[in-house]
Amino acid sequence: MDYFEVEGGHSLRGEITPQGAKNEALQILCATLLTPSPVTISNIPDIVDVNHLIDILRDMGVKVQPQAPGTYTFCAAEIDVNYVASELFWQKARRLRGSIMLVGPMLARFGQAFISKPGGDKIGRRRLDTHFWGMQQLGATFEYEQGIYKVSAPGRLKGTYMLLDEASVTGTANIVMAASLAQGTTTIYNAACEPYIQQLCGMLNRMGAKISGIGSNLLTIEGVDALQGTRHRMLSDMIEVGSFIGMAAMTQSELTIKNANVSQLGLIPETFRRMGVKLEIRGDDIYVPQQDLCEIETFIDGSILTVSDHTWPGLTPDLLSVILVLATQCKGAVLIHQKMFESRLFFVDKLIDMGAKIILCDPHRATVIGLERQVPLRGISMTSPDIRAGVALLIAAMSAEGTSRIYNIEQIDRGYQHIEHRLNALGAHIQRLR
Repeated sequence: MDYFEVEGGHSLRGEITPQGAKNEALQILCATLLTPSPVTISNIPDIVDVNHLIDILRDMGVKVQPQAPGTYTFCAAEIDVNYVASELFWQKARRLRGSIMLVGPMLARFGQAFISKPGGDKIGRRRLDTHFWGMQQLGATFEYEQGIYKVSAPGRLKGTYMLLDEASVTGTANIVMAASLAQGTTTIYNAACEPYIQQLCGMLNRMGAKISGIGSNLLTIEGVDALQGTRHRMLSDMIEVGSFIGMAAMTQSELTIKNANVSQLGLIPETFRRMGVKLEIRGDDIYVPQQDLCEIETFIDGSILTVSDHTWPGLTPDLLSVILVLATQCKGAVLIHQKMFESRLFFVDKLIDMGAKIILCDPHRATVIGLERQVPLRGISMTSPDIRAGVALLIAAMSAEGTSRIYNIEQIDRGYQHIEHRLNALGAHIQRLR
């Protein structure tokens, strides 16, 4: 198994361009199943999770033609519906949580879908109720037996009104894709409105769908009989953008993040500013100057700052791990409140071993007392538990005194494209060893 050996204490300098958005890619690739016509997608990230989904689509019968680096044309004219009901498909789908979004397109176009209980990060309970409840509202039947979900629609799906119990991004995407080919009008209230959902809806409209309310939490989908092909380009990955901001501040580096899609970042820049990070918006780029020390703000009454995740346009939960690591060397203290997943903060024991001052209050909250760079973190050996904690530990190791080893880096590879090569080009010292 590969691991990273990281020599800490090296600052970065230069420009870096974020990869295409992982979470958008998983939705958009599944949407290619909605039409037999070719769909060309560009800025696809070369990462484990996305490549695994492309392999699944190939196995289902989708013709995948590379056009250029990061650009592929997908044609789902001939889908092997029987393969989707096979043990081999279930085994492959089980390795990827994003495989759940195959259900909506398959159900809408072919009348049935099978999926095994999907995997992904071990960050606590991640229920799928919203996905299947939404399909049932559209007229589908749902069965679960021995780890396999079967969803069927005896006739064409029927549009309806639904109020989601949570603003699930993947749940909203799945329902929107299914409703785009349903009979009649579907109204989804409390829909997720993240940029990735906006991108999906925009692509579907170019394919001939009729979706209104894009960017709000009230979506209206008028079902159509068929969808056509189109071209689509992924946004830059906002999680990489935030990771690079935190990395620059933590390693006292000067970094320019190119093509950051600034208008789609929500509270990400402002949250880092509240952590004391200086940054400048230059067109669609973000410039982070070299900074010796970041000072965390307090609330107006002087109480400790709380940074928590929230639905869009609030702070994405995927960046709380990075912000927590940054806080370890800031001046001041912060309460990190991870609302969505109860196991995502459990990686803090590694940071404590590195010398950080962190109090894990409960599975959802951690208080970080900044060391003000008076005491550097020290290099240790550690294991990455999930994608986002993995890159947070990489940032910690890059700023630490001495050498660190990070194991289970397959988790990092699932979400970050050729990360060691890109960072080494800026001055990092990261080796992939076996």
